[in-house]
Amino acid sequence: MGNDRLEEVLDATYECLTRYGVRRTTMDDIATTMGVSRSAVYQYVRSKDDAFRQLAARLHDQALARARQAAADQDAPYADRVRGVLAAKLDLVLQLSGPSPHTAELLDVKARLFGGICTAFTGDLRLLLIGLFREAGTPDGVEPAEAADICVALAVGLESVLDGERLLEPSIRALLAGLLDPPLAAGR
Repeated sequence: MGNDRLEEVLDATYECLTRYGVRRTTMDDIATTMGVSRSAVYQYVRSKDDAFRQLAARLHDQALARARQAAADQDAPYADRVRGVLAAKLDLVLQLSGPSPHTAELLDVKARLFGGICTAFTGDLRLLLIGLFREAGTPDGVEPAEAADICVALAVGLESVLDGERLLEPSIRALLAGLLDPPLAAGR
């Protein structure tokens, strides 16, 4: 039951974020959105900052779970697995940049509250990609870590253009044509 209530608190925090942003949201706003007292909210989070930190962690954890699932799909070709990892990152950005100008605050790597979460998320995605490139092989002169860094840079670049979601497929196809060792990439 306690975990369900924490999820309600985080859902209410997200709703407040879309309306007011991190700075203008208060614990009273979160409590009012939930229809409970402020003291009831304090049973699940220590402060407004804690609520936003936990919300950011939840969203990043969900995206990381999708990326891990894509990377672990042994039945899919390597290109699809890499695409799934990068799509998880781009989907998170699109999810948080759509509903409100405030939701993108949860993606700010320089933010005091969320910077560590964002940085760790990108680092975890990088490690997944390095593992995939180690398994699949890379062309001579390109190390798996370099291939992973190139892919992360692609995803970050796509986050900043209006058509990023549409461009994901063709850009990954073109990129992976040069990064995956063709004989190995064709197999599992």
